[in-house]
Amino acid sequence: MALPKRRHSNSRTAKRRTHWKLDAPSVGHCPNCDQPKMPHRACPNCGYYKDRMVFIPKES
Repeated sequence: MALPKRRHSNSRTAKRRTHWKLDAPSVGHCPNCDQPKMPHRACPNCGYYKDRMVFIPKES
């Protein structure tokens, strides 16, 4: 197995890691109540997913 002969500098390591950024999560809107929600998940506000109720949300 190959081993590095010299240590990578901090700037070289940072250049390699520049693309390790987090992306903002995509947010859609619930067609039932128009509240923001994550795609492919039940709406936490009204409890609907694809035009049917999946769970009853808690009152807060």
